[in-house]
Amino acid sequence: MAGFTKFHPLFLAVLAGLSAQAHANDALTSTNNSTSQTSNSADDSQDTVTVYGRALSVYRAQQASLATKTATDIDDTPQSIQVLPQQLIEDQGARQVTDLYRSISGVSQYSYSGVTFRGFRQDEILYDGMRGDPFNGFAIPQLFNIEQVEVLKGPSAAISGSGEPGGVINYTTKKPTYDTQRKLSVTAGNQDFVSGSLELSGAANDESTQRYRIGIYQDHENPARDNTDVRNRIIDLGYAWDFGDTTTVTAQFTDIIQHFGGARVRGIPTDDAGNFLTDIDWNANSASDYQDLEAQVYQLRVDHDFNAWLSGNVTARYYENQETQKYHEPVGFSDTDGDGEVDWSARQYRDQVRSNQAGALSANLIAELGQHTLLAGSDYYRVDQDYVYYRAKTADGVSGVSLQNPDYSDDASDYTLKLAKQTTSRSDRFGVYLQDQWAVNKQWNLLAGIRADLFDDEVHDLVGDETSSYNGSGVSYRLGTTYKISEQLHPYAVVASGFVPQDASDQAASNGGPFDPEESLMYEAGIRSYWFDNALNVNLAAYRTIKENILQSDPEDSDRLVAFGEVRSQGIEVDMLADLTENWTANLSYAYNDTVVKKAYDGITNAIGKRFSNAPHNQLGMWTRYDVSALNSSLGFGADYVSEQYNRSGQIVKSYVVYDTSWQTRWQQWQFQLNVKNLFDKEYAVSGFSNKTGHFPGERRRVYLTANYQF
Repeated sequence: MAGFTKFHPLFLAVLAGLSAQAHANDALTSTNNSTSQTSNSADDSQDTVTVYGRALSVYRAQQASLATKTATDIDDTPQSIQVLPQQLIEDQGARQVTDLYRSISGVSQYSYSGVTFRGFRQDEILYDGMRGDPFNGFAIPQLFNIEQVEVLKGPSAAISGSGEPGGVINYTTKKPTYDTQRKLSVTAGNQDFVSGSLELSGAANDESTQRYRIGIYQDHENPARDNTDVRNRIIDLGYAWDFGDTTTVTAQFTDIIQHFGGARVRGIPTDDAGNFLTDIDWNANSASDYQDLEAQVYQLRVDHDFNAWLSGNVTARYYENQETQKYHEPVGFSDTDGDGEVDWSARQYRDQVRSNQAGALSANLIAELGQHTLLAGSDYYRVDQDYVYYRAKTADGVSGVSLQNPDYSDDASDYTLKLAKQTTSRSDRFGVYLQDQWAVNKQWNLLAGIRADLFDDEVHDLVGDETSSYNGSGVSYRLGTTYKISEQLHPYAVVASGFVPQDASDQAASNGGPFDPEESLMYEAGIRSYWFDNALNVNLAAYRTIKENILQSDPEDSDRLVAFGEVRSQGIEVDMLADLTENWTANLSYAYNDTVVKKAYDGITNAIGKRFSNAPHNQLGMWTRYDVSALNSSLGFGADYVSEQYNRSGQIVKSYVVYDTSWQTRWQQWQFQLNVKNLFDKEYAVSGFSNKTGHFPGERRRVYLTANYQF
């Protein structure tokens, strides 16, 4: 494809999992003795110095801004939040977001880059707290230019605007650095995987008032699924200026090309008990099928300190992308020879192009007034989308394909394609918000926030020559509190509301629209605790969420949508970081979730009481690392368990557990790392879509050997 250089090439009761980290042994002494200084309330005359063990120093951030848009200690944040730092990403050999789900309690894979988040499907991703995901749609976000991943559990509407009540994932992008950083990386692996990257960052002048970043990445692989090949190329550039001691301007540009051959890859057919009906590498797509993404992202941020107590920032983000899909879609499985065994998949051919142009603007003022931290801000987001969808069915020349001996000789150029949908749409979102963080005393903090949103959607259906418009407003709030009982126990509680206007493209009459916005309300209580001189950190959260007006594909017509009346989600989450010994650290995330339909659409009652699709009851992710100081090396082992779930058609998706391992060593300026994912090559499904498209299989065993050179 254009723009590419072509590369060829439980243990459930035990804390397990070991990994290598980028500077494991260099950092051993410093991290064991690292400190985090946290000011108490403004009337304190001295700071309290808290000494953390290695696990908390390496794998746990002490502050995050995603939940409040201010630099807030996580212990003072009255909502569940997780931060996956760069070292954890590197230790686990994560290349894309799907590699990290086991480290996020309450998150499991739904399809492509979409996740199940506390029982609800979540597709939207933030970048540096801003809307504007260039991978939106069916592309898979990559982690090459990501510094850390922040995860806020529960509604974020009171601070970030409309969003799913399960939570939101925010990518913090890599920025130009004051210190010089130069890194060359090469990776090779099975399934013909090859990647190479170069990252350069540092001062651009003697005073370091100007700084730069240059990042280039490319990979190529031929995954195990029949007819598939994948290529990614990312160019990531940044430049920052300091104007005196009060103002910093940071400009960034990212160019993305992603190619999935043999895609959009759907699932493997299964029976109602979740058993695969053919080889796990089977694919309904022909070798000529593909999904291509091209995107460009521009971002500019200005930070300014007006005086000692007042600061502000303005961020502008713009992206444009085009996603082209030409693929065969399985539309039902059948028994053609009457032997009682399903052996055939009917198919359609779909030719789709989605083009997006989107811009976001955000402005914030932060005032430190004694014991109050006040935030006032506003943001605006607009996205224009053009969508064209041609389709061919069996009568138009599309043949099915055998499950055992597939014949992919169909030539798509012989099909009679018919225009199925063509729409243009525009969505506008505008919000203003206020927030007060009040340090009542040394132990007690209160948070109150409110936000008002306006939305305006218009979609023009060019096939039916119909224009639909939908506008409205919403008010969201959040009230929370934290209390420091002791140095060991930090409980919190929060109530938060949320809403999500339906996508403009979903509002078309041809989809069954218009639809009312989704609305949600969540209650959450939790406690963060520290034990054994801060060698063990245990966080516990319990929540209950009610959500209304959820869109799902119509079981009777996959081209149309229906809205469920009400769905209830409730559960608990446990996250643990521990220093088991001086050289042995462990990271564990467990979640229990129960999401069921309470009111169904159009008075249909047979869905009431049923579990929501792809919402497992139990999940457990583990990762530990053991440092072998004498060999300047470390070993790692991890596990990921997901319990039984159901697809949209009510078919079982079986439970699974998979294991990973790693090894890392350093020699002079070199770092070598070996990662093995799905160690025992288990065949399993991560989620299911419908009985017409099958279950999404998990990755087969992957082996990666990486060499990094820092200079």
